[in-house]
Amino acid sequence: MSLSLSEHEIVRTQKKQELEALGIDPYPSATFFTNTSAEDILGNYPADPGRYQQVSLAGRLMSRRIMGSASFVELQDATGKVQLYVHRDTLCPDTDKTFYNTVFKKLLDIGDIVGVQGYVFRTQMGTISVHVRQLTLLSKALKPLPVVKEVMEQGTKKTYDAFTDPEQRYRQRYVDLTVNPHVRATFVKRAQLIRSIRQYLEARGSLEVETPILQPIYGGAAARPFKTHHNALDMPLYLRIANELYLKRLVVGGYESVYEFAKDFRNEGMSRFHNPEFTMLEWYVAYRDYLWMMDRIEELLEKIALDLHGTTEVQVGQHTINFQRPWKRLTMFEAIHHFTGIDVSNMGEAALRDTAHKLDITLAASAGEGKIIDEIFGTQCEPNLIQPTFITDYPISMSPLAKRHRDHPALVERFEVICNGKEVCNAFSELNDPIDQRQRLEEQLALGTRGDEEAMALDEDFLRALRYGMPPTVGIGIGIDRLAMIMTDAASIQEVIFFPQMRPEN
Repeated sequence: MSLSLSEHEIVRTQKKQELEALGIDPYPSATFFTNTSAEDILGNYPADPGRYQQVSLAGRLMSRRIMGSASFVELQDATGKVQLYVHRDTLCPDTDKTFYNTVFKKLLDIGDIVGVQGYVFRTQMGTISVHVRQLTLLSKALKPLPVVKEVMEQGTKKTYDAFTDPEQRYRQRYVDLTVNPHVRATFVKRAQLIRSIRQYLEARGSLEVETPILQPIYGGAAARPFKTHHNALDMPLYLRIANELYLKRLVVGGYESVYEFAKDFRNEGMSRFHNPEFTMLEWYVAYRDYLWMMDRIEELLEKIALDLHGTTEVQVGQHTINFQRPWKRLTMFEAIHHFTGIDVSNMGEAALRDTAHKLDITLAASAGEGKIIDEIFGTQCEPNLIQPTFITDYPISMSPLAKRHRDHPALVERFEVICNGKEVCNAFSELNDPIDQRQRLEEQLALGTRGDEEAMALDEDFLRALRYGMPPTVGIGIGIDRLAMIMTDAASIQEVIFFPQMRPEN
């Protein structure tokens, strides 16, 4: 892509050259040490002003008002914004005022990154500010930032940036993060969410592990994979769609509680709930079942809400979602009957297709019983489940890796947590009978021959591992991106992924 400079960029490039002609390096390599931050100054200066008589901080120039020999500048660092007071005679105590009159006033721009040293004081208007004694240019910005506007709407200050196309925010996340501090706050909360989960699992003795992303056979979920080729081995490989089968191998090997934050990849459609690359937490515990795991997930998500918000109530759009235990529990068939008035528990494929047609649900010709039931639940029930709800006891045809239900052989011991109208967790008592597992995976192969591109593959090595014996085990997958959407009140998955996948830029 050829570089076409705007008029503003041409002017800034000329300023860079003028700085160099004055002997000022626009991109110096020396370290600039800081001893404070905008947040620290604004939060702690009033209580202890003596600490702030020699401060050093760095950040980006976001606005400035030049008034002859004095200027007010807004500096933004990673923690927030603070006002700088720049006076010509303080910055240039000698008779030569070139640095203030030429460099500061004419050659610096909004977006430039600078380091400043000085002391903190209050202006006559009472604003906490840094009186700058020394200013160092650390990086010249050759491209201007979008113009940010702050307006009062019904007594509330609202900020608007110049991204007229929302997609540009995701394409140029580096700019989005610069001009929209609330976006940075979203990703801080996402990091806190992951840390909260780690604390919970580590406190229970679980081991964090890493499993392969490139896999010779994809498995562990119903999804279409991305395929690549390894030249040295001359063999096809797949980006993992899940890490389930490898974590179960570790349970076979003797680890009783393992977890992994995994980047998974699914070659599927994109929406505000789907990105082809996403983050999953998978956790497997030996000698436990899905009933035990339901109690743990209630604990975990309640803890996350408290850690991030200080309350179990989280505002998501127009809904207040309460993660306080206990949550409502419904079987899948109970949920379908509740929202449609139809009992599908004893229907075969033909009857299910007829029911889906009556509900105006479009089905692929390759869809089997499990896929049809999943479509009925997904369209008629899921959007209505706003508060965290356990949906349990799925048909066996929907869950080829789950253990048969102890009381109902046509079902499996599985649950999903549905919250704000979408699945955020999927768990089951793991199938550890190698004979039954082979039969179920062979049934998946049959669905694949019918054209189901999301049918599971048959992994002979995984089946071999099961033949060595896997203890009774429960496993769960939590969609970190979707959970982050809820915990940060984000309307789309693109809001909680730094660099979501986008169509090629024109």
